Amino acid sequence: MEAAEHAYAPWEKRVDAMVVLLSDKKRQLMTTDMLRRGIEGLPADAYDKMSYYERWMHAICQTLIQRGAITIDELGRKMEEVRAAGGPEALGP
Repeated sequence: MEAAEHAYAPWEKRVDAMVVLLSDKKRQLMTTDMLRRGIEGLPADAYDKMSYYERWMHAICQTLIQRGAITIDELGRKMEEVRAAGGPEALGP
C-alpha cells in the first residue's frame, strides 16, 4: 500500500465516511454521479478556492437539500451549533 500524500484531517475523514454512508444500499441518498454533478456544478472561482474535501462537502449538502433530506434552515442551524461547540475550525478549513 502506498503512503498517503498527506495525513487526513479528522473532518476530511468524516466527509469521506459521510459519502460512504449516504451511498450505501440501505440509505441510497447519494450516488457517485450525484457527488460528481455537485462538484462539477460549482462556479470556476469557487471550485478553485475549495479543497478536494470542501468540494465533496458542498456536493453532499446540495444533494441532500435537493433530495429533501435536509433543509437549508436545518443545515444552517447545525453549522451554528457546531461552531458554538468547537469554533469555526470544527467545520474544517
